[in-house]
Amino acid sequence: MNHLRIAALVLFVNALILSGGCSNAASGPQAPATNSSEQQPVGGTTTETETKYFTGSIGSSLGLQMKLIRRGDELSGSYFYKKIGTSIALRGAIDKGGNVTLDEFDPRGKQTGKFSGKWQADNDSGLVTIAGDWSKPDSQSKTPFSLQEQPIYFTGGIDIVAKQINETNKKLRYQLSAEYPELTGSIGAGHGKFNREVKALVQKKVSAFKKDVAGPDGDEGAGETMGNDLEISYAVAVANDDLVSIEFEVGSYYSGAAHPNSYSEVVNYDLKNGKLLSLGDLFQPGTKYLEAIASYCIEDLKRQSKAMGSNSMLDDETIETGAAPKAENYESWTITRKGLAITFDAYQVGPYAAGPQHVVIPYSVIQNIANPQGALAQFTK
Repeated sequence: MNHLRIAALVLFVNALILSGGCSNAASGPQAPATNSSEQQPVGGTTTETETKYFTGSIGSSLGLQMKLIRRGDELSGSYFYKKIGTSIALRGAIDKGGNVTLDEFDPRGKQTGKFSGKWQADNDSGLVTIAGDWSKPDSQSKTPFSLQEQPIYFTGGIDIVAKQINETNKKLRYQLSAEYPELTGSIGAGHGKFNREVKALVQKKVSAFKKDVAGPDGDEGAGETMGNDLEISYAVAVANDDLVSIEFEVGSYYSGAAHPNSYSEVVNYDLKNGKLLSLGDLFQPGTKYLEAIASYCIEDLKRQSKAMGSNSMLDDETIETGAAPKAENYESWTITRKGLAITFDAYQVGPYAAGPQHVVIPYSVIQNIANPQGALAQFTK
């Protein structure tokens, strides 16, 4: 049994009990939209050509990635299952009510399936979701699907795809599933450096896990059941021609442990200059950016805790310690269109059962100390 999924279910149920947990929605005032493309038409005809990237699934286990190009009321593109990687062509349409139909075709042009769903744009983020049913041609059997747009805005023929590492080893009693992003198409030197950076990061974690499972002397361990798991997934915070901001979620379980271990890790990459960004790169030299960030985060975490009332698992003392203005407390950050997003891993500002906590700092809060030539400039102007 996959211990990570059991733990994830437990945390999810806890979150429901706690009236929604600590969500970004409770993180205080948000900055206004910084890109006019955020205002998405619900349906019907749009005069602009839009390219959108989605991630999602058909059913509960078939994870996929989709690219859609919208021209007026016409849709075209492709998708692939992450564990397979073979591209499947798509053609369809969207009507004035936002109803979407997409027919899929194999390389010979034969229709192999059909998506029927609803196109909806979130009023806050502007990102689109599409949900409905997938079916085979001329079949009455339907399988639910759900797609969520990723904030990806490349131009010039750049794409981003998910790469997979999947292994099962019965001898060493482990299974692992890891994914990482790869930039493809008309890539330059900076894009290639990004690809090498994220691939090396994930491969290093995979190698370390396999070494831990084998033991210092290559011991296969005892027991007869699969008891060791590693799962690495990622989310795109934002990706455009200038930068890519990625947050990885790493979860592992070792046989005999009391519970799984999970944490976040980020890659914020300057594509123009081909280098990793540090938090200090975002701000003007000499400014007390950690103090400014910590002040907002502490206040916001306390506000989230207070909003949960007696169900809160957070206390002021732990918040003030875990979110204090120290560099080690702010290693997990990403750049989003709405603000600088901070992740506090489990145990950092609350107990393990509370799970990770999140704060989005609106750019209006930090625009006076942001580096005008830095990565935040496109969002703070």
